[in-house]
Amino acid sequence: MIYGRQQPATSLSITDPEIIREIFSKNNVYLKPSGNPVAKMFKGLATYEKEKWAKHRKLINPAFHVEKLKHMVPAFHVSTVDMLKKWDAIVPDGGSCEVDVWPHLQTMTSDVISRTAFGSSYEEGTEIFQLQRKQVELIIEAGRHMPVPGWLPTKNNRKMKEVVAEVESRVLRIINKRMKAMEAGEPSSGDLLGILLESNAKEIREHGNASGMTMEDVMEECKVFYFAGQETSASMLVWTMILLSKHEDWQARARDEVLQVFGKRKPEYQELNHLKVMNMILNECLRVYSPPTTLTRFTHNEANFGKYRIPAGVQLVLPVLAVHHDKKLWGDDATSFKPERFAEGVSKATQGQPKFIPFGSGPRVCIGQNFAMLEVKMAMVLILQNYSFKLSPSYSHAPHALITLQPQFGAHLILTKL
Repeated sequence: MIYGRQQPATSLSITDPEIIREIFSKNNVYLKPSGNPVAKMFKGLATYEKEKWAKHRKLINPAFHVEKLKHMVPAFHVSTVDMLKKWDAIVPDGGSCEVDVWPHLQTMTSDVISRTAFGSSYEEGTEIFQLQRKQVELIIEAGRHMPVPGWLPTKNNRKMKEVVAEVESRVLRIINKRMKAMEAGEPSSGDLLGILLESNAKEIREHGNASGMTMEDVMEECKVFYFAGQETSASMLVWTMILLSKHEDWQARARDEVLQVFGKRKPEYQELNHLKVMNMILNECLRVYSPPTTLTRFTHNEANFGKYRIPAGVQLVLPVLAVHHDKKLWGDDATSFKPERFAEGVSKATQGQPKFIPFGSGPRVCIGQNFAMLEVKMAMVLILQNYSFKLSPSYSHAPHALITLQPQFGAHLILTKL
């Protein structure tokens, strides 16, 4: 179905899977809107179009190849273990304690990105992330008031420029340090930045400077790596814990599978991919509480979707959560948590329709989806091995769309040490 609504520019909200398929498949026709203030914060792969997008996607792809991701699993393990040590210090042996797990999960996923993307120290990564969070807060605050051009010297605009400059300075420092190490002949550490720099250098050697990225391009991609990677994984983890706190039967099933496959030992890469119950649960969590609540595209020319004719200049809003909760697409229990929907995989559950789109679809499907899924699986395995959890009476259910879908008042759970 297509629903129209008037905004400063005309927008259409689209939930018809076949129209969604066409929009996603024609990524050179239906482009992303350029006026989104948060999108302006990140200029990398997520916002580029046409030839520049194709070039960056080609250069970044090697960093997310399955063979490269396999070597990042130990970093997922170390970061999660560090978080569990903090919980161990709070929760008494054999006892229970209320913990707001949301800030802990944010810190852990921030640490993962620091290790896997930059190989930098935890402190460096945390400072970059905190600055980026401040950027988002300033953008959202500006959006609550009458729009003021970014070049006017208001207090908010000055602060945003200061934060942007600081973020870029810190990221460039990491890049330059890595470039010097590469020039000195030091072996690559196998992190995302190292792989990207190697891919870029190879492209420039083989096809000339115009084929590669500038250092500014690399910096922008690093900013996206850091922020988008942390946000998505943290959102996935917190809603998985909240839903398993509400549905303790599924929590028990997931723990039984984990203990059957791993016992209490460290998970290995291949084994993580064979967790059937865990896969069902994570896919259903992504359906019920997808990290992106909406995706948007733009008609630069007149578009025809069957009997619908859409003029140029219209924003196409793809409401991910509305599609995921549509009873016409998923049945009368669309708003219920039922991981068994995915018992035979995503293709069977969706019947080949693009109605499950937590990472988008088509050529521009999220490049980091396998990274995020592996990270979340590792974290959930370790959590289930060591803790059971349920909702605290002080938990207040308030899903809140910021950059991703987040619990507005935290995630207060009762953790019990196993």
